[in-house]
Amino acid sequence: MNRFDAIKLQQDKLYRDYKSLVEQAYNFRQTDSALSDISEYRAIKLLNKLNRLKYLYREQKQSII
Repeated sequence: MNRFDAIKLQQDKLYRDYKSLVEQAYNFRQTDSALSDISEYRAIKLLNKLNRLKYLYREQKQSII
C-alpha cells in the first residue's frame, strides 16, 4: 500500500466517523443538549483532521505531477 492509499483510507474512515457524529449531534439536540454539544465538538475536531489530510493528499499528489 502506498502513501496515497493510506491517506485516502484514513480520510474515508474519518469522514464516516464525522457523519456519524453529526447525525448523533442532530438526534440529541432535542433530548440532551450536552450530549449534542459533545458530539458536535468531536465532529469539528474530526473535520479539522480531515482538512489537514486533504491538504497533505493534495501536496503529495502535486509533488508527483
